[in-house]
Amino acid sequence: MAGLRSIVKKIIPTGLFRQIEPFGHLAEAVIANVKYGFPSRKMHIIGVTGTNGKTTTTFMIEKMLHNAGKQVAMLSTVAYGIGDEIYPQIEHITTAQSGLLQKRLNEFKNAGVQWVVLETSSHALAQHRIWGVPYEIAVMTNVTGDHLDYHGTFDNYLNAKVRLFKLANKHGRKFGVVNADDPNAGRFVDSISRSVTYGINNGQLQAKNVFYGSDHSTFQVDVESETYNIHVNIPGEFNVSNALAAVAVGREIGLTKDQIEDGIEALKDVEGRMTVVDEGQPFKVIVDFASTPDAFEQLFNSVRPTVKGKLISVFGSAGRRDESKRPVQGEIAGKYSDEIILTEEDDRDIDGNQILNEIADGAIKSGKVLDQSLFKILDRESAIKFALGRATSPDDVVVLLGKGHEKTIERADGEHPWNEIEITKKLLQSLNK
Repeated sequence: MAGLRSIVKKIIPTGLFRQIEPFGHLAEAVIANVKYGFPSRKMHIIGVTGTNGKTTTTFMIEKMLHNAGKQVAMLSTVAYGIGDEIYPQIEHITTAQSGLLQKRLNEFKNAGVQWVVLETSSHALAQHRIWGVPYEIAVMTNVTGDHLDYHGTFDNYLNAKVRLFKLANKHGRKFGVVNADDPNAGRFVDSISRSVTYGINNGQLQAKNVFYGSDHSTFQVDVESETYNIHVNIPGEFNVSNALAAVAVGREIGLTKDQIEDGIEALKDVEGRMTVVDEGQPFKVIVDFASTPDAFEQLFNSVRPTVKGKLISVFGSAGRRDESKRPVQGEIAGKYSDEIILTEEDDRDIDGNQILNEIADGAIKSGKVLDQSLFKILDRESAIKFALGRATSPDDVVVLLGKGHEKTIERADGEHPWNEIEITKKLLQSLNK
């Protein structure tokens, strides 16, 4: 099916293809569900959508349920599997194509899984790839501009996210978990019969007494007559928000206070999400998947207060994706970073130097100076090596953004093996010598 889709895509004009593509995906979804006997109907499905935070929230919910003794499986951008048997997701895609999605759901059903936490992208919702999946609980982490190269307008993108809640409103619990700090929260609340809102500044479940550490956060949530004491091992304000969503899901499912607290604390990390790479070097290195302006703002806003020395940032912007975000990324990074190294990030068949120049325009606007505090090195490994060499103090922090967990990098001639964490470890080992 994928091969046929590629051929058709080359023949039909892009605009027309975008209009008819969802019907092709819908047909694939119907066929796959029939082939595997609608496997998801035998399980409880929790869907997690949003621009940022989907993956970490998915992991938190899965770990919480697993820790509480539930038979739970997960499908996310980073990994999929059951319980302790989690495998890396190697496809450059959040929600698998219909055939693979239903195949994995069928494997989960045959293994006796009761609950599935399914990270659900706007593409999958707009294209009907998740047709036949009876979501019972829908979670919204946030919605900011992304994938507008595909959806065309922010409203189309928002409507795709809201569709998850409309689907969940047809099955089982009909329950939604909504980030009240997001200006679009009302659209999601209005799309489902029952819901709970959460947030750091707003919502029914609100974080109190928040402590932000360099490697963890703690906070409290008062619910009815109980106070939940939450410890999150992944730092950043945004992960406090993600943990609040997990608390809401745990309460809806009927987990105890202890099960919720212990389950969230049990998650030690998520690959490529604020992952600290430590090979004994004197400075700190963080790998994160952040690639949108909102994700940049949240990450830098969390990291910058913890940096006593220089904050050195390495990132690029994907080719064949939203071009308008590139100078915005540069400006945000420039506002927080002392030094920026621009490099490739899945340039595909777009001129990488053109992409770097577009990002650089924003960085220069924020006050960065080319070849002094702003550098352009197209080869990503060379860029990382250069950045590590710029960290001269134990108080310095290097952040590598945009690739996170991914195992390939896309260039004009196709995909090449790539593992940001392992490559960084190798470079640090060499630097230490």
